[in-house]
Amino acid sequence: MHGRIERRDLRKWLSKGRVQAPGAPAEMLSSVLEVIGHPVPDEGLAALRFWGQTGERSGAWIAAADPVHLEPRLDHLCLFALRGDEISRTDLREIFDYLQKTLGDDERFAFARLGRLGYLRGKQPLATASVSTAVVNGQPPDEFMPSGDDAATHDQLLSELQMALHDHEVNLNRESRGERTVNSLWFWGGGIAPEKETCTIPPLFSDDSLFKGYWQSRSGVVETWNGQFEQCLNVAPNGFVAIAPDELDVSPSELLAECIESARAILKRGSIRKLTLLFRDGLKVETKKYDDYKFGRRVSPLLTERSNDD
Repeated sequence: MHGRIERRDLRKWLSKGRVQAPGAPAEMLSSVLEVIGHPVPDEGLAALRFWGQTGERSGAWIAAADPVHLEPRLDHLCLFALRGDEISRTDLREIFDYLQKTLGDDERFAFARLGRLGYLRGKQPLATASVSTAVVNGQPPDEFMPSGDDAATHDQLLSELQMALHDHEVNLNRESRGERTVNSLWFWGGGIAPEKETCTIPPLFSDDSLFKGYWQSRSGVVETWNGQFEQCLNVAPNGFVAIAPDELDVSPSELLAECIESARAILKRGSIRKLTLLFRDGLKVETKKYDDYKFGRRVSPLLTERSNDD
């Protein structure tokens, strides 16, 4: 998140570039593909994530089924994603095993867990949300959910599983520990993975399963990113995409500072011509080597955190 850029010198340097305000909420993959000029899939994001996670393309219809907590407010619900340390693998396994036992069948849908990620396999397509919990997190989910006649099966299944999870032992234990309960799943990205094709696409440095799946579907180069842009340049001197991980060993503000400093250094010495930074809250910054010589620029209002920034 751009709000975690705590250092004023970095905010001022970024302000020398082209700073664009966040638009409508969108999946990070869509934003990256727009920058590098590659098509955004109309459907099948969950199948791509499965591909990236397993290394194999599945021909089945798949939707992501990610654990969430729906928190009632005065006149609406707020959705909170349960990821990383917020939910254990044991809790996930018990929940998905229970849902498969009570709601899964050979004629309709099957629930499956793979690592920390959940999936729904269907004999027939099901209307699902188009964006993940990363986009919806902390917001009312209604505007992101499928609507219309096609959503009837989705809504029925969602109602059934919410009733099944209501007094599940995992949730009773989580509640007793003061943790958010898993009172629903977020179905999104439903579809079938595209056929693999060979395209020219910049190398990817990331462990993100969705990005990896897309790159594998385009026969792209995929490498783990160790946080050092020098590694990326050695492999891909003509350009690359690097995605910072969700689970960090350092604070987000520290990681941001390290990334921006490193990118600024290689831009300044001319190893790359242009740098595009996409933040997870939708902010976009484009900067070039000679932008560094723009003096007297004030900190962009989109980056200002303190009233004394100038």
